[in-house]
Amino acid sequence: MDVIKSNSGQFTWFENSKAGHHRKSIGTLLETPNFYHYLNAVQNLKITAAISGRNANDIDRVLDLVGLAARKNSPFSTYSLGMKQRLAIAAALLGDPEVLVLDEPTNGLDPNGIAEIRNLITHLAKEGKTIIMASHMLYEVEKVCTHVAILKYGKLLAEGDVNDILMNEDIVQVASSENNRLKEMMSSFTGCKNIITSDQLLQLAFSSGTADLEKINRYCFENGITLNHLVLKKKSLEAKFLELTN
Repeated sequence: MDVIKSNSGQFTWFENSKAGHHRKSIGTLLETPNFYHYLNAVQNLKITAAISGRNANDIDRVLDLVGLAARKNSPFSTYSLGMKQRLAIAAALLGDPEVLVLDEPTNGLDPNGIAEIRNLITHLAKEGKTIIMASHMLYEVEKVCTHVAILKYGKLLAEGDVNDILMNEDIVQVASSENNRLKEMMSSFTGCKNIITSDQLLQLAFSSGTADLEKINRYCFENGITLNHLVLKKKSLEAKFLELTN
């Protein structure tokens, strides 16, 4: 957004140059909502519209979109953290931009506030907005995003569909009343690359798409072990992030 001048690298918006007029098609939320505490939502958005050169007639529409229409005349100081963040997203939506750039949209929020913003982002995506979200809360990225890019010191380590990024391995959780024997037995099971013991469960790692729960269950039963837990899990984005960045 050219708020901070880059010293290397390049980018384009809308398959074109990064000329300033493209910013009219981009709504931004830069981490922390910055409004006058003694003014209400409408008054604050009128100031935002004047500064950004966007239409103030859009205010009622964006407040309704983010669920703040009923509190539009309340001072900003009376808002919860989630409401303050929703007002910041309303400001980003003024002028109906094609793209939203959200920097840490759930930063500092309690669980209720996080759920509010997550639902709002999902709703806006369904309305046809392209949303670029930067976040260190990787479990939220998993829940909200369709695509992900992992960066370290400006270097792109991985990018693609969230499910593709996560599914480099199948993780199968198993347990029985004889976990030590189960671990020894599964170490020779075809395709099992690694076994980790975690919270009285065994986590078996397989190459993506190779884990067959039916075969695992049959193999254990035929070898005299009855499983009381058998679940296929995706590797979490957090685990994948740590694997790539370390």
